[in-house]
Amino acid sequence: MLEDFERGRVNAFFRRITSTMPVADQPSSLVITHLLAGRPPFLEGVARISEVAAVLPKPRSINEATLRQISSSMQVDRLDRTQLADPEQAIAYVESRAAGRDLVLLDVGGYWAPALEHLHHHFSGRLLGVVEDTENGHQRYASLDKIPVPVFSVARSPLKDPEDYLVGQSVVFSTEALVRTRDDILNGRPACVIGYGKLGRSIAAMLHARHVAVTVYDIDPVRRVHAVSQGYRTAPTLTEALSGAGIVVCATGNMSLREEDFGRIANGAYIASVTSSDDELELSALNGLYARTAIEPNVTRYSRVGHYFYVLADGNAVNFLHGASVGAFILLVQAEILAALGSLTANTHEPGIQEITPELRQSIAATWLTYFDEVS
Repeated sequence: MLEDFERGRVNAFFRRITSTMPVADQPSSLVITHLLAGRPPFLEGVARISEVAAVLPKPRSINEATLRQISSSMQVDRLDRTQLADPEQAIAYVESRAAGRDLVLLDVGGYWAPALEHLHHHFSGRLLGVVEDTENGHQRYASLDKIPVPVFSVARSPLKDPEDYLVGQSVVFSTEALVRTRDDILNGRPACVIGYGKLGRSIAAMLHARHVAVTVYDIDPVRRVHAVSQGYRTAPTLTEALSGAGIVVCATGNMSLREEDFGRIANGAYIASVTSSDDELELSALNGLYARTAIEPNVTRYSRVGHYFYVLADGNAVNFLHGASVGAFILLVQAEILAALGSLTANTHEPGIQEITPELRQSIAATWLTYFDEVS
């Protein structure tokens, strides 16, 4: 928990970031977010440049004290991916919260993507656009046949690189912590990292630093070349990558392991994910095929005759079990989200994937250094 002076510094940072953004004719916003301990100052920043119609916390990343705090000043609704993926249910919900208003959707994981076209055409107000935080969500919007509104993505921003690197650290930390609850350790267990994007690179590096042998698999051969250049063994197929791996970390943001892949997992291996289980692991396909047994809190054994493995955190992001903290570096990403929200409020943009300007990013970085670079 932040001390008062630290909280004051964060609040001052967000006030500086939002001070140049428009305040007249504020749009409404619907905010999907991780409702973790440090999130209130960010949400207060959102409220300075928009009228927050509702906060929708991601179910597996809710801090109860933060939930109580935010509920006292903002509408908080339950986040249901099935509801938002259905065009009729999505429009009914949006109308219930922001009918007739200018509206911006803040997203973490592409929740609004399936119904976006319907919302654009049938919402009684005006949908100004979407701001998306994650690579998984970026891919969901990019895969749409037609993107009807501007979608500002921060997923591939250079300001997100520090967060991604530190998230990789936290994933390995939490994976090791869960393995140790079974009086087991990572050492001596070869690891398979599926996905060699920014998170996968960090995870591979953190495992290597713990003297764990790492094999990388990515469907992109260019990324496999990068992995080879950085000293890792790679595999041309997922089957070969999984062979003999005692730790499997899924870091694609898409479906890493499908039903047929689980049969190739080595006996006794641990499986960890960096995102929601329904995005990364097809665990539902194992119903009736494997018996599930809770061995320790957040460690589940899947077993059938002659085969067993362990799934950590029910296949969800393991690092959220320990707060998923990346320190003040998360504020860079949150500030870019605010800048994208402000840009949608102040200007008209073409439909499609958008990013804020390099000049805005430099301004955010310079402001962050003013508040959080302890050396200066």
